[in-house]
Amino acid sequence: MSHRPFFHLAWILSAITLISPAVSAKDDYVLGPESQRQEGVPKGTITQFAWNECKNFPGTQRNCWLYVPAQYKADKPACVMVFQDGQNYMKEDGQFRVPVVFDNLIHKGEMPVTIGIFINPGNVPPAKPGDKPRSNRSYEYDSLSDEYAKFLLEEILPHVSKEYNLSTNPDDRAIGGISSGGICAFTVAWERPNEFRKVLSHVGSFTNIRGGHDYHAQIRKTEKKPIRIFLQDGSGDLDNLHGNWPLANQEMAASLKFAGYDYQFIFGDGGHNGKHGGAILPDSLRWLWRDYPEVKKP
Repeated sequence: MSHRPFFHLAWILSAITLISPAVSAKDDYVLGPESQRQEGVPKGTITQFAWNECKNFPGTQRNCWLYVPAQYKADKPACVMVFQDGQNYMKEDGQFRVPVVFDNLIHKGEMPVTIGIFINPGNVPPAKPGDKPRSNRSYEYDSLSDEYAKFLLEEILPHVSKEYNLSTNPDDRAIGGISSGGICAFTVAWERPNEFRKVLSHVGSFTNIRGGHDYHAQIRKTEKKPIRIFLQDGSGDLDNLHGNWPLANQEMAASLKFAGYDYQFIFGDGGHNGKHGGAILPDSLRWLWRDYPEVKKP
């Protein structure tokens, strides 16, 4: 069965009304076969590297991971997809298992040959022995600025490009994340649509942590940008002093619809986690890359 009718039905159901987070949430999503290792599917390589001399976020240190599919060839530029909170997305026993999904979809020709870059948020080392490091995650992810985009474009992508042939076509670049990493992904494409044009947001924090609740208004009043956005959220998501996540994501979807964006919004009954996003990740990626020249059409 094609994945498109699933999206269509889910959107109709979620668009009927604004669903209160008080709705009882089952949150019982399970991973499908494309999130499991399959016999005969070539396995990409994963390498780890540290980024401890950061220029755009001085004083921060972080771990990063690089996924390179088995089908990568140096004489052809590869697509690239960046993930915030990279360790969560990279883990093969986690909620997302991106390398496994990439392996399966690339093997079937349902997404292009794509190099994955998994980046953890920065930490500032403790000033004194025994103290804890200070997380820079909220500043990097929740700020409505081009700082994180500059970090990627001036530091991380040039570093990876020293060894691998990455496409510079913005249509070949995607970025994703969960929670604050989700709004960060949107901000990168919003600020630099000439560099990134595909966004994947899981339970995105489009709330007033650092002004993210303004996006739904900005989208309506700003000339449409050439970006494609996939949003996922659930009725059991957060409701706190920063805002209401289910309502914020529904407002984002309504604004994207009003402004005529190429977007998809899947609303379920999950909480603030990656269960739902992980379960639909294969379909999400197929949708994001659906019109790529070398991708099989359903």
